[in-house]
Amino acid sequence: MAKAKEVTVEEKLRALYDLQLIDSRIDKIRNIRGELPLEIEDLEDEIAGLETRLGKLNDEISDMDAEIKNKKNTIKEAQELIKKYEAQQKNVRNNREFDALTKEIEFQTLEIELSEKHIKEFKAKIDAKKEVIAASDEKLAERKSHLQFKKDELDNIIAETQKEEDTLMKKSKEFEKSIEERLLSAYKRIRENAKNGLAVVPIERGASGGSFFTIPPQRQLEIAARKKIITDEHSGRILVDPELAREEEEKLSKHFSSFN
Repeated sequence: MAKAKEVTVEEKLRALYDLQLIDSRIDKIRNIRGELPLEIEDLEDEIAGLETRLGKLNDEISDMDAEIKNKKNTIKEAQELIKKYEAQQKNVRNNREFDALTKEIEFQTLEIELSEKHIKEFKAKIDAKKEVIAASDEKLAERKSHLQFKKDELDNIIAETQKEEDTLMKKSKEFEKSIEERLLSAYKRIRENAKNGLAVVPIERGASGGSFFTIPPQRQLEIAARKKIITDEHSGRILVDPELAREEEEKLSKHFSSFN
């Protein structure tokens, strides 16, 4: 049985740097979208909140309309009772019966006045809520229009970059398979903790890429020798020599240029 070919440190470094270049390209594509996805999410949340509020206001109006209907029924019933009591007053046998009916008429009159007062209050509240609804409807329409504009803007950006992103994502997964699990885990951990997503960087002007901390000459020679994986003691990033970085960048630039 043929022995599997051992992967050299240099090959591991090249694979890691290639993966970094691909992932950085994906990051760049996603950065083009900027804050649009978050803006869309915020608008959707705001719209949902407005719709919930409008639903609640309309429910409150429906409840008050029902209360007005009940009060109108109370008035109708009271008016009928007053007519009944007034007719009975014509046939009373004594003052006590007349006074009792008079009190009932007064009570029903008060019921009518109180119900009319409540109806007036409910109508005023309904008018106020309708004003709020009108303003909320206007705001909702404006937010929906703005949301559609943002979605169209994002769709246009995605349409321009989706094919490249899908291809690069596929490529990224392929490169991940060629890197041993331990190194890949380290790469992902470093990348996750880095603000710019850089886990593998070349030496630039004697320092780790994006850093101002100078790397000792002896250390730079070890990195250029490509005999072991070396990390930056300050940032924890994996370091590659400038020549290796240039070669891999040129190799992948041909792939990237096919999308331009």
